[in-house]
Amino acid sequence: MRELEWAEELDFAMEAAWEAGRETLRWFQASPAVETKTDGSPVTAADRGAERRLRELLAARYPADGIVGEEEGAAEGSSGRRWILDPIDGTRSFVHGVPLYGVMVALEAGGDAVVGVLHFPGLGETVAAARGLGCRWNGRPCRVSAVDRIEDALVLTSGDAAAVRPLAGDDFPAREAGLDALAGRAGTFRTWGDCYGYALVATGRAEAMLDPHLNVWDAAAVRPVIEEAGGVFTDWNGAPTHTAGHAVGTNRALADAVRSALREARP
Repeated sequence: MRELEWAEELDFAMEAAWEAGRETLRWFQASPAVETKTDGSPVTAADRGAERRLRELLAARYPADGIVGEEEGAAEGSSGRRWILDPIDGTRSFVHGVPLYGVMVALEAGGDAVVGVLHFPGLGETVAAARGLGCRWNGRPCRVSAVDRIEDALVLTSGDAAAVRPLAGDDFPAREAGLDALAGRAGTFRTWGDCYGYALVATGRAEAMLDPHLNVWDAAAVRPVIEEAGGVFTDWNGAPTHTAGHAVGTNRALADAVRSALREARP
């Protein structure tokens, strides 16, 4: 049946994320040594160990599939599919012993992100989805909220937008202005960000999560999670994609209003 097309891959992705999460817990709240990568972001032995475990599991189960991961780059496959991995999304939280970090596993097929798993080892939470199979939070079906006013919404981002300005390209000031404008209108604005922010949107605990700059491994798993939970996931310009380098995830009731507010704030 077509609605079960990605069931096997979803089960695998959940198991793989759990295994990688167990690897991260070996280092969590244990003061791991931190290195700085060329882009200025931190990395630890936990990041590398978790990605190695994910790659081992993929090599054993789906050897023909390609892989792209944050820490070890890309490996070409022959199947036309690729797995997109972020072993620790939110490494800054992780190194400070804060449990709002996640293991992200996604499958991309035909240019679409068809499977996404967000696993939070420090919280014991997993939000997972696949095309046609809906979205589940710790095994229970979950949906975005029905809040329909920005003034009543909980709006999230990953942190200080200025910190990523040098990485984000010439049009970044427009996205920064949009984020500032939306934050000023929101009922509540918080930086419970990285992939945990998107998990909060998918489970109805927040209404919008915005990233003015992110990589494909930060976005691929999120897209099916938000969409299968009934929400809307786009780039800053409103295009449904996980490859643009910026992202907006919202419930459906606020999708148009949030994106209009971002456009209207362009300097």
